[in-house]
Amino acid sequence: MQLTTILYLIVAAAILGGIRLLSSPRYARWGNLVAAVAILSAIILVMAQHQLLTVGSVLIALAIGSAVGAALAIQVKMIQMPQLVALLNGCGGAASALIALAESSGPLATGTVQVATFGVTGLAVAVGSFTLSGSLVAAGKLHGVLNEQAVMLPRHSLLTVAIIAVLVLYWAVGAAFQAGGLWLYSLMLLPFAVALGVVVTMRIGGADMPVVITFLNAASGLAASFCGFVTQNALLVAGGAMVGASGILLSHKMCRAMNRSLLTVFLGFVNSSSEDTSGKEGQRGAASDKADASELSVESLRNAKEVIIVPGYGMAVSQAQFKVWELAQALEARGVRVRFAIHPVAGRMPGHMNVLLAEAGVPYEKLLEMDAINDDFSTTDVGLVIGACDVVNPAANTSSGTPISGMPVLRVYEAKQVVICKRTRKPGYSGVENPLFYDDEVLFLPGDATEMLERLLEGVTGQAETRAGEVEDS
Repeated sequence: MQLTTILYLIVAAAILGGIRLLSSPRYARWGNLVAAVAILSAIILVMAQHQLLTVGSVLIALAIGSAVGAALAIQVKMIQMPQLVALLNGCGGAASALIALAESSGPLATGTVQVATFGVTGLAVAVGSFTLSGSLVAAGKLHGVLNEQAVMLPRHSLLTVAIIAVLVLYWAVGAAFQAGGLWLYSLMLLPFAVALGVVVTMRIGGADMPVVITFLNAASGLAASFCGFVTQNALLVAGGAMVGASGILLSHKMCRAMNRSLLTVFLGFVNSSSEDTSGKEGQRGAASDKADASELSVESLRNAKEVIIVPGYGMAVSQAQFKVWELAQALEARGVRVRFAIHPVAGRMPGHMNVLLAEAGVPYEKLLEMDAINDDFSTTDVGLVIGACDVVNPAANTSSGTPISGMPVLRVYEAKQVVICKRTRKPGYSGVENPLFYDDEVLFLPGDATEMLERLLEGVTGQAETRAGEVEDS
């Protein structure tokens, strides 16, 4: 037993070390590898201790799991990473719920069960099931299979509160009186928890998805920790607690970045006051629709000394991060100081923009968070927005009653010149119109981000002039 405890401590320390390494982009790959090996070791250690499976069956299970994981790693694109993370959260919740159900119909069902065991088993089933259904809905929204906007049912908030009340009441009363046995008690919690996950997540719009993902990540960790209590496995308790704590802290950070509470995100309002802009694009912002908008943008970039690039979800959709870095390098070759401003909730999961830009080779020291760079926009020559909307929307500071009211945004509008590369002027996932897109002083370049950046790159490097000269000579 002492040897097992020591091995558990070593594995737990390795997991913590891997998480610590993940905080540094330079060592994140090693951190991921260390944590993965530690978790694999934990699985093998638990199976060996309890003699759950034979060596052959363990090897077969590992082979199947490794094949599925490798296939996902190869096939899933970076743009699909948020929905993959959501699915992995759901798998964690499902595993915890299934183990708790198995325990309630097996070892725990044969002896006298204490009230605390009843309650913890019910929590493992309920939280795991909630995580699964909520994660499936979130993944469906992120992948476009389900409506990406918030979906409201009649009396949605009342329905949510009612399901929570019934779930908590049944959990508490069932645990106290132990009526029907542990298996039936646990099984009856399933439909309420699944319904709660669906009802809660379906009303979340795309703009709040980073918070949803971090919250579901925390929920999967809590479910695993509860499952550890059920199975009396200290390592599972510790590992689940680590995941749960990190998810809760990250959710808190995301909410602070949006100036909203977690309760507001899940039980709050849905925007209903966004203005319909159809038919207005030809009437407003005419100056930025001039034929020479791209030429003016190139001129501004070539004359700049300071440029701040603001990436958004549009950059991810267009896979324009490589072209962004090419443009940044071309500007740096001209002596321009280039930095990237990262909003905490840009994209569809925490760190989404950081991951994409790191994939393109952007040094991490050039990626600055909102608090570290926001004051520098006022002294910046050009603020270049790539596919971002809500995170640069000045309406967050001036409007009320919208999903982004009061949300801190990147103050790109304070730059001497603003250049925006975006497909259309349509609002972002929050549904709130961005007045910056219609400002006569803003250069708006409608179209695919990669194509627009290619045009800017050619202008900055002089390739456009060379090609024009070649055409004239011919």
